[in-house]
Amino acid sequence: MISKYLKPLAEVDAAREDHLAYIADLEARGLSVTAGRQEPAVGGVIVLDVDTEAEAREVIAQDPYVQRGLAEYTATGWHPTRGALAGYQRTRP
Repeated sequence: MISKYLKPLAEVDAAREDHLAYIADLEARGLSVTAGRQEPAVGGVIVLDVDTEAEAREVIAQDPYVQRGLAEYTATGWHPTRGALAGYQRTRP
């Protein structure tokens, strides 16, 4: 999921603690592989471990950034075949 901020960075940052707690919960549940802010800070990227785009959209709808109208996400499917994530193994059932 690739996000684009819809509000000024100061407004986004005011909700960042809640957003990061949400990401930590995704990690604990085995739903997030990695995440981070883009540079420059116009949005972010979350690599989700889900089976379908519909599942990704359902998961990301719970993000405080989305719920507060601060960001929108675009789904982009991806299968890592090279580099650090090549051979990635799912950690959840």
